[in-house]
Amino acid sequence: MPPRPRREVPGIRRYDGPAGGWGALRATAQAVRQQMEIVEAPIVLMRTNQPVGFDCPGCAWPDKEHKSTFQFCENGAKAVTWEATSKRVTPDFFARHTVSSLLALSDHELENFGRLTHPMAYDAATDTFRAVEWDAAFARIGEVLRGMASPDRVEFYTSGRASNEAAYLFQLFAREYGTNNFPDCSNLCHEATSVGLPRSIGIGKGTVSLADFESTELILSIGHNPGTNHPRMMGTLHECARRGVPIIVLNPLRERALERFADPQDVVEMATNRSTDIASTYLQVKAGGDAAALKGIMKALLALDAWAGQGAGILDRDFIAEHTSGFDALVEDLYATSWAEIEDESGLRRADLETVAQAYARSGATIVTYGMGVTQHNTGTANVRLIADLLLMRGNIGKPGAGICPLRGHSNVQGNRTVGITEKPSGDFLDRLEDVFGFTPPRAHGHDAVRAMRAMETGEAKALICLGGNFAVALPDPERCFPAMKSLALSVHLGTKLNRSHLLVGKETFLLPVIGRTELDLQASGPQSITVEDSMSMVHASAERLRPASPQLRSEPAIVAGMARATLPHSKVAWHALVEDYDRIRDLIERTIPGFDDYNGRIRTPGGFRMPLPPTERRWPTPTGKAMFSVFRGVRERYEPWSADALRLVTIRSHDQYNTTVYGLDDRYRGVFGRRDVLFMHPDDLAAQGLEHGDVVDIETVAEGRSLRLPGITVIEYDIARGSVAAYYPEANVLARLDYIDQDSGTPSYKSIPVRLVRTATALAAATPAMAAAPATSAASAISVASSASPA
Repeated sequence: MPPRPRREVPGIRRYDGPAGGWGALRATAQAVRQQMEIVEAPIVLMRTNQPVGFDCPGCAWPDKEHKSTFQFCENGAKAVTWEATSKRVTPDFFARHTVSSLLALSDHELENFGRLTHPMAYDAATDTFRAVEWDAAFARIGEVLRGMASPDRVEFYTSGRASNEAAYLFQLFAREYGTNNFPDCSNLCHEATSVGLPRSIGIGKGTVSLADFESTELILSIGHNPGTNHPRMMGTLHECARRGVPIIVLNPLRERALERFADPQDVVEMATNRSTDIASTYLQVKAGGDAAALKGIMKALLALDAWAGQGAGILDRDFIAEHTSGFDALVEDLYATSWAEIEDESGLRRADLETVAQAYARSGATIVTYGMGVTQHNTGTANVRLIADLLLMRGNIGKPGAGICPLRGHSNVQGNRTVGITEKPSGDFLDRLEDVFGFTPPRAHGHDAVRAMRAMETGEAKALICLGGNFAVALPDPERCFPAMKSLALSVHLGTKLNRSHLLVGKETFLLPVIGRTELDLQASGPQSITVEDSMSMVHASAERLRPASPQLRSEPAIVAGMARATLPHSKVAWHALVEDYDRIRDLIERTIPGFDDYNGRIRTPGGFRMPLPPTERRWPTPTGKAMFSVFRGVRERYEPWSADALRLVTIRSHDQYNTTVYGLDDRYRGVFGRRDVLFMHPDDLAAQGLEHGDVVDIETVAEGRSLRLPGITVIEYDIARGSVAAYYPEANVLARLDYIDQDSGTPSYKSIPVRLVRTATALAAATPAMAAAPATSAASAISVASSASPA
């Protein structure tokens, strides 16, 4: 009997085109039409990522050598137009909308209202935000902070979009105030890199440059989707694929951009509707199976070395002997790990992993790129170290065309960490702050993001200052996080647009609107530039000319300085003078942080400069002075006993999304249009669960006796690894436990949540498009419910 045809599901249809190409151009044009003045938009976009322009507020992929007029991608254009929108959120808007009514809206609707125009303070009597004068806002914030029983009652959160200058002033303010509580967005994404890589190679950053991609002989791409999350990388992968570099992908989902890509700047591809195949091999590793897969590749590499003989060069034994420690323990563990365990946990065949090992053995220079599919696990730090182990076995760090390439998200998340945003500052850094500024900074380690939220939940933390971001929505477990936010005595949000975290009001809440990356920052000494550090450690300037969205806007450095002056009346920092001229901030960064020599001089050279990376010179700033191999015992992540046979949920972003910002309701490359209430499943898993494409389920997991549930989700067939399912972030955060984290780094385990499905209904083939689009909020309804919960 022939198979029954797949049921039609509203909003779900196949997308057969490549990533990029004409689809990307159409989406870019649509973003411009919806958000900006048509005449103004092309001028702004052509200045994106240019030597005398501004840095894209999206991803942290580095800029190419500037040979092209266009240095932006589709999602970069969305990020720029989303910020430079002509829509405004004024005091009149807030007067017409209570906070309670706004909380009922989706995250997309909230941000789509437009740019914040005035400083606002929450008025509990009317349940609305009302305009407040800047000086009055600063004075009240300072008064509340000075009244805290301890500086450690305050959490200072940083988004990765903050500039080096703003982030440096922010950490200076908090440390003079007296705390190292610095939860930041890195805690939620790449903290496993920041913890794992220093243990392996001595620094928490990648070691490759764009030039290395020009000479590499093999790329291993693990746990990331560049077409959506760092789209400018596609140009680099496109070039590598065109010159015949094998690109081996390990990822649970089939992602279109890793299959084939049409470069919108390639005249021939655009004129002929052709595209370039990206992945030479695509292995769909099971969610949570990364450690098993990496151990399998290394085990196969050892077997090749044993078969060929030690003189065959399979392992770089000279490098291992001179530059590393711990290799024998790694080998012993790999020999003790069975292929049966590796295959079962990774979901991959031994033969496939042996094929990867063979390709790796043939390559004279290999780069491993990885994203949050590696780090957002409860073994994230160990996963990162296993990637370093694989590279060290063949000496693939510290030579051209080779190295480790963590794919950072926000455009300056790495720079924030470089200039001092960390809850675990080094003693040397604190000593330099004391020498330069004359105050004694706190030495005790502070809170990361998860610990900050726990402290808010228990009442240990009473205030939260957010330098950008959407703190509560980015975290797991809104059932716990949202009431904790609403229990605060003070919350302060610096931002460009309204988001849900702003609406989780405490006793006092302030919204402080900032000048965006796309706007002119004019201070006493004239127009200012800020600086950012990309994911390959290049630091460069960014400045734009657009008129700010409102005359009331202030820059992030100016707002941080305003709060600091009001809070610290006897401060030893010349806050006002620093805001007058950002060169003065950079002079202080140079004096307190190694690697910023001649900071102001070097950022005036187009392209900027690269921060020191000792491992690129085969110098290892570890306690032993050598790169360190690691040992991962067994192959499994840590799961609850009941979850051994559960499906493993991966949270993902749609193509119309960047982090918690949802630009629209389409996910073009995955064939989802006008909705976000879907669960991607392998057809065999659907059958095993007694489900069909289009059925409606509740997704549930168990946490500390609580049943966490995401209701009303439509299951759809997708090419994803067996045993793995995927749903959109942040809606699926209702299923992520606050304490389900990597214990080494504190990173939440968003990429392997054990879940069960409860069937609730069947899809209606005749459903109207409006019904299909509705959740786009049904998945968000769980968040809405949590947001209205009473404080714990």
